[in-house]
Amino acid sequence: MSRTSVRSNRSSRSVRRSGLPTVERIMQMCGDVHGQFFDLVKLFDVGGPPSNTRYLFLGDYVDRGYFSIECVLYLYALKLNFPTTFFLLRGNHECRHLTEYFTFKLECKVKYSQKVYDVCMRSFDTLPLGALVNRQFLCVHGGLSPEIQRLDDLKRIDRFCEPPNSGPMCDTIWSDPCSDFGEERDGDYFQVNEARGCAYFFSYAACCAFLRNNNLLSIIRAHEAQDAGYKMFKKNDSTGFPSLISLFSCPNYCDVYNNKAAILIYDNNVMNIRQFNCQPHPYWLPNFMDVFTWSLPFIGEKVTEMLISILNICTEAELRKAAPPTDGAEGVSRKEVLRNKVRAVGKMARVYKVLREESESLLVLKGLTPNGMLPLGVLSTGTEGLQTALSGYAPNLKIQNFKDAKYLDRQNEHMPTSKQMKQSSAKAGPAFPGKR
Repeated sequence: MSRTSVRSNRSSRSVRRSGLPTVERIMQMCGDVHGQFFDLVKLFDVGGPPSNTRYLFLGDYVDRGYFSIECVLYLYALKLNFPTTFFLLRGNHECRHLTEYFTFKLECKVKYSQKVYDVCMRSFDTLPLGALVNRQFLCVHGGLSPEIQRLDDLKRIDRFCEPPNSGPMCDTIWSDPCSDFGEERDGDYFQVNEARGCAYFFSYAACCAFLRNNNLLSIIRAHEAQDAGYKMFKKNDSTGFPSLISLFSCPNYCDVYNNKAAILIYDNNVMNIRQFNCQPHPYWLPNFMDVFTWSLPFIGEKVTEMLISILNICTEAELRKAAPPTDGAEGVSRKEVLRNKVRAVGKMARVYKVLREESESLLVLKGLTPNGMLPLGVLSTGTEGLQTALSGYAPNLKIQNFKDAKYLDRQNEHMPTSKQMKQSSAKAGPAFPGKR
């Protein structure tokens, strides 16, 4: 047997280890990263170097940010160098469905190739869905499922596949605590998660029952943006410890949320939260647009100004005096054609003026759309229409704080429908013309 095949067999056996690895001792636990590479580097400054610090990441390494492939390669390099002290779980964005709808697939094709994307997808299929820390804390990306009552139920899930849109695997990476967690008025353990379009909202009672049945202290998860970078939910009456903890490690998420990031440090049975703010990153254009494409609105505006100037060289009286007499339907038709051309040039000028004057608003709006594309027809409506689109069709609302950004971004928290996937594929063109 060749050395390559031996290595391949060993690798195959290693990835098929338990779907619920048990992690002992000190651990730094981290939430979503979402392609914010320079903030990921800051995270390791805050938490300590991976060479002598144990880390557990709860998923969502890609999409939304524009440095996703750098995050994946860096995290994988750390996992290869520190296999027994560095752990990665799977999030809902580590799948083909979302990476095609958002930006990761396009990013891989622009920066590397389709082959690199395909390899990343196969590697995502091997990531565990959860981890048991110190036999006290269940760590997952999303939350609980009505089909998972015991830890053994989680271990039995065949994770080596594309996550389905229902079932225990989907619930583990998509579920959320209900909005009135700990103050529910009914006794339902689970409710349909309409905000996500899949999975469930789970209640405080469901959380406490799961902890009691599995002799656990708390559930630690990610998946939801948090203004402070973390959230401690209602304490378990029987232990006095938070029944649920949410972590989010993307500061200033999507460059518009203005939130802090946080990591949780567990040491000697004591938990501490460390927060940090966003770091400067290289300027990027939405949809991986190149500078030439970005400059077209400025060039276009000047060209349309020239066309309008040419059309306005003569006054209407001069045109009537110089033009040969035209009577009947033919003359009327020619005049209407000329008017339509003038209107078209004027409309084009308006579009390019909006592109130039509202460039910053356009960048924010593109940042809040899944594929970096503007809503159809928004430019032709002018500045007012742009502000309406930016405010989520609430004209008086502007992004002033975390709550506003989360409200405007709510559609991107929903699992994309088949129709949305088709629209996204149809709109997404090559980011760099001529690049292969």
